[in-house]
Amino acid sequence: MIRRIAFKEMKENLYEGRFRVTIIIVSVLLIMATWLSLNYFKSVQQQHADAKANARNIWESQDEKNPHSAAHYGTYAFKPKYPLSLIDPGVDKFSGISIFLEAHKRNEAQYMAAADQTGLARFGDLTPDFIMLFIIPLLIILIGYNAFTREQELGTLKLLKGQGISSWKLALGKWVGIFLPVLILTTGLFVIAFILLVNVEDFGELNYGVLLLMFVVYVIYYAVFINITLMVSAVSKQSGISLVSLLVIWIVVCLAMPKASSNLADSIYPYPSRQAFAADIDKDKKAGLDGHNPWSQAAKDFERETLEKYGVDSLSQLPFNFDGYRMQKGEEHEAQVYFKHYAELKNTFRNQSKVYQAAAIASPFLPTRFLSMALARTDYRAHWDFSDAAESYRLSLVDTLNMNLAVNSTYGDWAYKADRSLWKNVPDFEYDPPSLGDIIGRNWSNILVLGLWFLVSFVGLKILTQRV
Repeated sequence: MIRRIAFKEMKENLYEGRFRVTIIIVSVLLIMATWLSLNYFKSVQQQHADAKANARNIWESQDEKNPHSAAHYGTYAFKPKYPLSLIDPGVDKFSGISIFLEAHKRNEAQYMAAADQTGLARFGDLTPDFIMLFIIPLLIILIGYNAFTREQELGTLKLLKGQGISSWKLALGKWVGIFLPVLILTTGLFVIAFILLVNVEDFGELNYGVLLLMFVVYVIYYAVFINITLMVSAVSKQSGISLVSLLVIWIVVCLAMPKASSNLADSIYPYPSRQAFAADIDKDKKAGLDGHNPWSQAAKDFERETLEKYGVDSLSQLPFNFDGYRMQKGEEHEAQVYFKHYAELKNTFRNQSKVYQAAAIASPFLPTRFLSMALARTDYRAHWDFSDAAESYRLSLVDTLNMNLAVNSTYGDWAYKADRSLWKNVPDFEYDPPSLGDIIGRNWSNILVLGLWFLVSFVGLKILTQRV
């Protein structure tokens, strides 16, 4: 009986021009969005590969120089693009693609794609995730807003009840009739994305398990919207009232709640301004050892401690160049300062995330949005991981160069120069993104909230349809 009701529902929808036109428009938008995203990411990936190779070539091509001067010369760490960013680009356009690595300073990621766009970009890009998060829920509403009100207005609901069809079976039949077209559309998108990704050269390693999990997340999201749509249709007296009510719900869930939660998080846990952040770092750096200032009190104290540690009377008696050693210890002090202040930023980010997680109770859009970006490795957590990996590489790079100066020269010997073999022996920056297990562990609350939305909405659908 459920199968017959679902078949009847799909057949009636296919006969309606509204349904056919909507499906065609959404399908065309998805194809266009996927094609545009593919071209964009192929271009960006090629630019990244060229820039990375060029940066490495410049680093290795340095002439003979003081190793600490090479640390100031610096190099770049490039954030890799991931295959599923084709589906959900997340915050990549706003978080920067490369970090300049130099001595004494932790830099922010730069070269944000959004900075090169025109003012029209504020209206949003046409990407697959935009279609899936915003447009397909609208499609569900347009398909199912009159699922029950139509039966009441045509007088067929009493006829169906008279034939012994329970309200729950009727609701399940209509649910399947709405779900199947949406499932086919979503499956088609992921199949197309899979085919495109496996045929794109140098686009990264595609994790099929992550792709499947992202597909499941979106399917659950659509199931929640189907439940909400059928519940509103079941309690509404007229189709027009049902449609307006559902559009209001869509606006609140998909537009108002994300913005409201963002504003609330910023007001409760604000980030410091860029100027205040830089000033606090500069203050703490000056309170400790400056590797370039041997006349400061901190440098004098460190000099005395080093002489006592090695049991010598003068710096020239040390088995290494104290200048290079001091600069490395100054670098370690500055690294601790950066670690402290960036840890405070991360703590603010975690607190803001808790606000979003609380707001997700009122909107299935939020957990779906965060899970989608996390699985695509295009969320802020992934960006933090990349930034931390770049900082670890920077510290290792500077340590290698400073200690080369300390070990291979004597105190006061600023004429020492390292040859190109040192630059070539420094390993290139490599970054391993978070694993699927790490992503799930970080997003268990979003998974739980989305699962609760799925279960509670089904229970609500069963309760309300029994009253029809």
